Amino acid sequence: MSHTTDIVTDDITPLEATAERASDSPEKQPAREHFAWVDLRTVASGSLDAMVAAAIHQRIDGIVSADIDLLDSLPPTVRRIYAPGHSTVDISGDHVSADIVLIPHGESGDPAPATGTGAETAVHVVVSDADTLRDACETVRRAPWTLLTFTDPTKIPLEIVIAAAENSGGRTVTVVNDIEDAAIVKLVLEHGSDGLLLAPQSVEDIATLADVIRPSADRIELTELTVTKVEHIGMGERACIDTCSLLAQDEGCLIGSFSTGMFLSCSETHPLPYMPTRPFRWNAGAVHSYVLVPDNRTRYVSELAAGQPILAVRSTGEVREVRIGRVKIERRPLISVSATAPDGRTINVIAQDDWHVRLLGPGGSVNNVTDLVPGDRLLGYAPKESRHVGLPITEFCDER
Repeated sequence: MSHTTDIVTDDITPLEATAERASDSPEKQPAREHFAWVDLRTVASGSLDAMVAAAIHQRIDGIVSADIDLLDSLPPTVRRIYAPGHSTVDISGDHVSADIVLIPHGESGDPAPATGTGAETAVHVVVSDADTLRDACETVRRAPWTLLTFTDPTKIPLEIVIAAAENSGGRTVTVVNDIEDAAIVKLVLEHGSDGLLLAPQSVEDIATLADVIRPSADRIELTELTVTKVEHIGMGERACIDTCSLLAQDEGCLIGSFSTGMFLSCSETHPLPYMPTRPFRWNAGAVHSYVLVPDNRTRYVSELAAGQPILAVRSTGEVREVRIGRVKIERRPLISVSATAPDGRTINVIAQDDWHVRLLGPGGSVNNVTDLVPGDRLLGYAPKESRHVGLPITEFCDER
């Protein structure tokens, strides 16, 4: 079929979700989360055993190899992807150890399993222009597995393929150049490519790739805090944390004076007098404060900078990672709020002394700091461990 335009999206008709397409998905599917394959075809023989062991240990979903004996030695927890490395693919009974056979586009024929052995077909499409992008969009709609290599640095072709694959029932796996590329490909169009394929240069690459695709903790156990003291303490420096995301009305950051207790701040998503809301902002607290960031670490507010990650936490305990766009440190009047956790420990936060600064309470209730009185209930986080350079550590540490 000839095309008179390079606008590939003109040729794509959205697919409707059907029960039949859902049942067409590969029998041995990974979970709906992202998954990773490693390509070991170019690994030196002296490093091969260590690479295989690392892939198994890190629970990598699949290993790509031209060595059928290597694939045959893998445990059933690892998907075995056979890449013959020649133009004529012959799948016979000798190749029963392969779960998937990788075939270049144009040689795939029927995308159903190649033989009675149960091996499925993965079609490899190299996208370098409009015509090969069309090939990719067609392939993802009919093949159970599509391996994608993009020659251009832009992620627009991947976005188009992901959109074309919506409701198709198959899986897309994208070749990535390095770990940084993997992290980006995972996020394209929010969903990203289902899978990532990396040719690792070291065992460390495999471990880092596993970290990229591994779901982060998505919930924190919040606790109710009881306010015991509110005190106006005069001037100091406080920080507003402006994120690169739009925040929910019950979504805050966890901040506090002590590493063993933090309050759930409130985003500026609620009405303010005389000015618009700032739905990306937390008026967080004084510069000495701890905030919770990914990987169960804390940072001082004074250390935060544009581009760094921070955890956004909802009143239900749901957690997501957002990026900081800007930190504004300014001199303002400050207020100190102290509370007790259920185990009796004291928790404190120092914030800007103004009515528009708020802390979240049970059920997502909004509490203006200047209206707080002893007995009020707020939400917070009360980990057991102290902190050293932001890392949790079990040691004696008296914070007051």
